[in-house]
Amino acid sequence: MIQEKERLCRNIEKREEIYSRISQKIWEYAELGFKEHRSAKLLQETLEREGFQVETGLAGIPTAFKGTFGSGGPVIAILGEFDALPGLSQKPGTDVQEKREDTDCGHGCGHNLLGTGSLAAAVAVREYLDRSGTPGTIIYFGCPGEEKGSGKTFMAREGCFKGLDAVFCWHPWDVNGLFASSSLADICATFIFHGKASHASASPHLGRSALDAVELMNVGCNFLREHVIPEARIHYAITNAGGNAANVVQETAAVYYEARAPRLNQAFEIFERICEVARGAAIMTGTSYEMVRGDGFSDYIPNKVLGKVLMENFQEAGAPAFDHADHELAEKIRDTFSEQMIQETAAAVENQHGENAAAAMEGKVLADIVLPVNLLKSTMPGSTDVGDVSYQAPTGQILTACKAFGTPGHSWQEVSQSGSSIGKKGMLTAAKVMGMAAIDVFRNPKIAEDAKKEFDAAVRGGYHCPIPEEIKPDL
Repeated sequence: MIQEKERLCRNIEKREEIYSRISQKIWEYAELGFKEHRSAKLLQETLEREGFQVETGLAGIPTAFKGTFGSGGPVIAILGEFDALPGLSQKPGTDVQEKREDTDCGHGCGHNLLGTGSLAAAVAVREYLDRSGTPGTIIYFGCPGEEKGSGKTFMAREGCFKGLDAVFCWHPWDVNGLFASSSLADICATFIFHGKASHASASPHLGRSALDAVELMNVGCNFLREHVIPEARIHYAITNAGGNAANVVQETAAVYYEARAPRLNQAFEIFERICEVARGAAIMTGTSYEMVRGDGFSDYIPNKVLGKVLMENFQEAGAPAFDHADHELAEKIRDTFSEQMIQETAAAVENQHGENAAAAMEGKVLADIVLPVNLLKSTMPGSTDVGDVSYQAPTGQILTACKAFGTPGHSWQEVSQSGSSIGKKGMLTAAKVMGMAAIDVFRNPKIAEDAKKEFDAAVRGGYHCPIPEEIKPDL
């Protein structure tokens, strides 16, 4: 077993130049969600050359695909993402904010690394299965539109992840460790109010203000905050204020809402209460309204069995080995952070990994240790479409250091490091850990059986997609 894992790691290292080139190409493409045509093609072509059977157009999304190798069980999947963010154009490997001339977009969440690192893991596992003759199937899922579009949620709605024995994934981060927290489920919708226009001075009594309805809805929801669970979040944005003429009673106005909670059923309950507030606002103003559902996410359910396997292999593989040049760049980038940003990062590490972990990271500019798992139950205050995968199959996820400690997500600093050797070293570490964990599951199918038992107990009531059937991906 040890020899097989060492060989897997060596195979990934031998291909370091290939994977660095792929991640850099995707970084350069910087394509937005559901538009990642060149990035998806590059990954698909690589999978085909490596002997995978590639199926495209999953869930009706042109850039959603999977590559499959092997036969029989266990069936293990590795998730890859490759979409960028708008407004984050940035040159690579520099501590100075400087836009590229060829695009306005950038990989501010490291998905060029995420997609490529998962590819490296899948290819290494394919080599292991082919060489050893071990029964089992490895699948690489190309998952588009994570940043804005809920790509995996649409894929889950079509059952893409059903029947998998284990799912491994990772995310570029500023520390090394297990993603052991759950996340918030998120239900989204736009509320459009329809009133009656009139002269706001000469005949206001003949008008019915849609903007008044929006404002009353917002007031009602602000009072609602006191009467939902503390972990819940309710946020809104007025998307149509009805125009800029104060002397016209606004005939149409709209507001966008998100309801988040630790579990999907809780988010739906809060969302129903928000709908009741909207109905009340319409009654009070003599208007009507329509509710248009948007995208959404389920909460992430971390599988402890798979998490244990990942952490055992993470400890064996060790943290990324950064060199002097990496530390030099990271220190310069760290100088661009505010003290508040650094303090908030330390607090987040303490919350997610415990006091000892926060102390261990003190004074470090790049994470050179693997943090222990915090056994305290915690919830990440954000949402991810990996949650929808975790409702269809046992899922385990790791984080590897691909940026200076304290680097904020969705920032030019992260874009810079996602295109640097710092990010690529974290990417290769993630590939090794996931590949080694997959070998464990293939060699000991009981791990998959135990993971499935935990999954069945956690996903009570089955999966109810937070995106209704009538909503289609924004292609």
